[in-house]
Amino acid sequence: MPPLVALTSVHGSFSAHVLAARLASEGIDVELRGAVGGAYGLTVGDMARVDLFVPEDQMEDARLVLLASEIDAAMDFPDPDHDRDEDGADGVRAMSWVWIAAMALIVVAVAAPVLRLLAN
Repeated sequence: MPPLVALTSVHGSFSAHVLAARLASEGIDVELRGAVGGAYGLTVGDMARVDLFVPEDQMEDARLVLLASEIDAAMDFPDPDHDRDEDGADGVRAMSWVWIAAMALIVVAVAAPVLRLLAN
């Protein structure tokens, strides 16, 4: 087996296993080193760091898989249920009504003095 080189580091064994599975699905050998199977499920800090190593001859392919993963994550559509509050109301729709009401208030506040001057 060719020498292994560090590809990236992630925090938490769950993230490391997900990334390793993504790389393995593309035919890339991966080895996890660090806080992988510890007794404590740490997810932040240096004690939770897991390093992913790949063979040197597969490094470019592994970097492309990481890039594709980042692009996929950036291009994901937001969850439509994410903006709902406790009552199930759509937060985006409620926000647009607040915006319309605020704009109407501003128009009235500006128009009232102008109309008062024109009436005199």
